[in-house]
Amino acid sequence: MMGYFLYDQPGVIQQPQSKGPGWYSTGDIVERDDDGFLHIRGRLKRFAKIAGEMVSLEVVEKLAALAAPEFAHAASTRADAAKGEALVLFTTAPELRREHLLAAAKTTGSPELAVPRVIQKVAAIPLLGSGKTDYVTLKKMSETSAGEMTNA
Repeated sequence: MMGYFLYDQPGVIQQPQSKGPGWYSTGDIVERDDDGFLHIRGRLKRFAKIAGEMVSLEVVEKLAALAAPEFAHAASTRADAAKGEALVLFTTAPELRREHLLAAAKTTGSPELAVPRVIQKVAAIPLLGSGKTDYVTLKKMSETSAGEMTNA
């Protein structure tokens, strides 16, 4: 990659300067293992805006993982006429309920605003060919299957 096209100089390729030459802001959260390999662990810019407050979708997923660690979880949003957006948690945990997420939030000190009211049980979390969560598909699912979701 040669650089970015940025708004301040349209059509001009610019190398990033924030971390120095050769560093690019991908928005990925990574971990380097003992052998020097990088593992993508999440994204920085996954947020919901609920009633003017920003809520990290990563936090929502961590609460679900704490409440039901043996299952897969992924958070998305859907439009909400009253609050702008609403959280939607997709999970493979058949018994996961909002009260379990509230208990996890209490232990971690997370706000109740980060606890979804809509929990959608799925057989599997959709994945991309790379093995990463397919958030585009989840977003479509959250918007189109609103009638099938249960308020937990």
